[in-house]
Amino acid sequence: MTPYLTLDDLDLAGRRVLVRSDLNVPLDIGEVTDDFRIRMALDTIRRIRDAGAVTVVCSHLGRPRGVDPALSMGPVATRMSELGGFPVTPVAAVVGAEAEAAVNQASAGDVLLLENTRFEPGETKNDPALSDGLARLGDVFVQDAFGSVHRAHSSTVGVAERLRSAAGLLLVTELESLGRLLGDPDRPYVVVLGGAKISDKLGVIDNLLPRVDTMLIGGGMCFTLLAAQGKEIGTSLVEDDHLPGVKAILDGPAGHKIHLPGDIVVAASFAEEAEARTVSADAIPDDMMGLDIGPDTAAAFAAAVRGAGSVFWNGPMGVFEWEPFRRGTEAVAEALAACDGFTAVGGGDSVAALRLLGMEGSVSHVSTGGGAGLELLEGEELPGVAVLARWV
Repeated sequence: MTPYLTLDDLDLAGRRVLVRSDLNVPLDIGEVTDDFRIRMALDTIRRIRDAGAVTVVCSHLGRPRGVDPALSMGPVATRMSELGGFPVTPVAAVVGAEAEAAVNQASAGDVLLLENTRFEPGETKNDPALSDGLARLGDVFVQDAFGSVHRAHSSTVGVAERLRSAAGLLLVTELESLGRLLGDPDRPYVVVLGGAKISDKLGVIDNLLPRVDTMLIGGGMCFTLLAAQGKEIGTSLVEDDHLPGVKAILDGPAGHKIHLPGDIVVAASFAEEAEARTVSADAIPDDMMGLDIGPDTAAAFAAAVRGAGSVFWNGPMGVFEWEPFRRGTEAVAEALAACDGFTAVGGGDSVAALRLLGMEGSVSHVSTGGGAGLELLEGEELPGVAVLARWV
């Protein structure tokens, strides 16, 4: 794994420390509706603050096209202050004179939160001018945004090329925890994949299949695999353009490790109040769509998870937000809680499902990064981590 400095390697007292956190949280009319990522960012911020530094936090929020008041970091600063028990001062700029003045006027122990980095058009292009502007706000840089290190942006890579940089506490935990699933994980090694689209997971399926003992696939993505096997899937979600690639994986040397649902909970429409019924995966009616794995599949998947030495779960088994289509996801979550092996969950929907079911504390590691976690397990180099090696 990439070598990197940690907070222990930095002299923080009296310094201006620029921290890239992952504060990309959902908002509803100016209120944070899920503060998981803010809570996960706090340990690093507290550590820097308590060391007597000026802590300058930056993050993106959503996917704005230019400045969008609905995606301002103000509500995030408010919630961070409530959770952290210390004042967090929002800064109405990312770089430039206003941001520099706010940082220069701050005192040891102050925490500032810059405006949404994606309000700057150069952020996603790793623009050198924006990277220079960010670098002027700190004496050192701490990368703690695991959920963003798979992107080569100004606030993840550009600034780390300009300031002495280290990994924050959360980033170290993520890399070490998910790193247990690389190399030689405890066996049996079971991967559970769900969610809507197979296209989002083809890379991880291809890369992980030779390494795992069992791969359980549910969620909307399973219907493209079932269709590739020649099964009728009714009006269920399918990505026709990926059928050849999926068929090649299923027919490949490790295809036998993939376990697909044998029964499906279906409904006539995509609606919470739609009447749910269970059918065989070989006999989905033409006018029905699959919205969850069936009870027999849920039991089989749960048994495989309970007996695993290592488990990675990304993606719900069905439309878990709706009670009639939640049982498959619930069964996997309960099995994870009962598993004596190492259990890791990644991806926003999977984490949201754990929280909805009150099981967030019942797994070994809950990851803040969906895409980054998948790319790490695919064996991809994460640009925001790789850049840290230059300072070792």
